[in-house]
Amino acid sequence: MVETPQSLIEWLSQNLPKPWATMASSASLEPCHGGHSNLTYLLRLGDQVLVLRRAPPGVKAKTAHDMVREASVLRAIQPHFSLAPEVYAVCDDPEVMGTRFFIMQHLRGPICGRRLPMELSAEQCRVLMHRVMDLHADLHAVDLQATGLGRLGKPQGYVSRQVQGWSRRYRAARTDDVPSCEALMKWLDDHQPSESGAALIHNDFKLDNLVLDPLDPTQIIGVLDWEMTTVGDPLLDLGASMAYWVETDDPAPMQALRTLPSTEPGMPTREELIARYCARSQIQVDDFRWYLVYGLFRLAVIAQQIYLRFTLGQSRNPRFAKLGSAVHALRDQAREISDI
Repeated sequence: MVETPQSLIEWLSQNLPKPWATMASSASLEPCHGGHSNLTYLLRLGDQVLVLRRAPPGVKAKTAHDMVREASVLRAIQPHFSLAPEVYAVCDDPEVMGTRFFIMQHLRGPICGRRLPMELSAEQCRVLMHRVMDLHADLHAVDLQATGLGRLGKPQGYVSRQVQGWSRRYRAARTDDVPSCEALMKWLDDHQPSESGAALIHNDFKLDNLVLDPLDPTQIIGVLDWEMTTVGDPLLDLGASMAYWVETDDPAPMQALRTLPSTEPGMPTREELIARYCARSQIQVDDFRWYLVYGLFRLAVIAQQIYLRFTLGQSRNPRFAKLGSAVHALRDQAREISDI
């Protein structure tokens, strides 16, 4: 538990829907562990449980931790994609608890980490991941005009902007103990694929951001962490997701980075998952290597940005001390795939 500021209790009493507002005096916050970005807390109000999402302390990218933006996106998506959690209240006054935040629905169910949260057979693992890929494709098929989010991003030139943007961010966050990645950035720039279309993309769609049905853990009942959602190329979103999928024959440094139960018996390979997505979305990809290399480099940049915050003393989480080594491993895996 963490101390609940009196200012937060007063805000909850005035802004939460009834009957939760009348229970604000009993509010308590319990951190949800896991993740490296925005902070998530269980907000307990008597026997009721909601979720509070807020930005982390320290220097942040301009839009990466924008709580008001994330809440607005969720409110627009939820009527058209029911697995997005419902938002109940948004606070754009940083004085209440030191940063902007919002309150949303608590989805009750197991979430996968490095290990499965329950025992699944090989066949159940296969079924679960097929449903994950189908859901990813279904998200990309959401009607942008119906959500009103068509202007959330700029799909034209998206691929080029992502290469340039992630390269710029890496250079800005680089510390002396990580590689330059200049050759990798040049390869991504020189081999950019054509745009594959415009879709609503999650930008962090992976198994540990999905809530499973406690009665049937092969079913998905919720999708979490929408902070990086935008409009862009769906294959880059898929590449970002596949960067997290470590297989049994990947190098030892990548095995050490594994955060998902991707090596469990029955879990499909990256190639099989990509094929499943393509069949569902009807998008054909002759060679997925560029997208996977992009995903690995993007993940290396995210790790480096968090590692920089740790080296500057803006975060004391001991897990972040190892992220410099993660950058090396991700760079090496990307170079191996790109053959540079």
